[in-house]
Amino acid sequence: MRQTAAVPADMMVLMNYIYEYQKGIRHLVLQTFNKKYEEFAIARLESQNINYIVRKGGDNSINLFFGREECLSAIRLIVDRPLSDLTPEEDFMLGVLLGYDIRMQCERYCDRKCKHCKKCKDNVSQ
Repeated sequence: MRQTAAVPADMMVLMNYIYEYQKGIRHLVLQTFNKKYEEFAIARLESQNINYIVRKGGDNSINLFFGREECLSAIRLIVDRPLSDLTPEEDFMLGVLLGYDIRMQCERYCDRKCKHCKKCKDNVSQ
């Protein structure tokens, strides 16, 4: 009987993101995963002629961006260091580019920008 290797969950997610990109649901994707899958992920993207950027994540992880070249050009300008070192403004722009919920991005921005003050919350009209 022939055995097939199980596809790791991270690579199943990658294949779903590729599908969504190809269907036009997403124009830019960020996936963080163990760097042991980097070769597989890059081969998959290259076989589909999808542009990508790889950035170091943690000690054993990478951040893989892929999508439309216009979006990747913006990523090259914004993400030039670890994601945890981005300014609140850069973090906000990245989230918006990735299509994250705008209200949550605004809350995240205010939280990161005003860690020690209530400036953002005090100016919100109720």
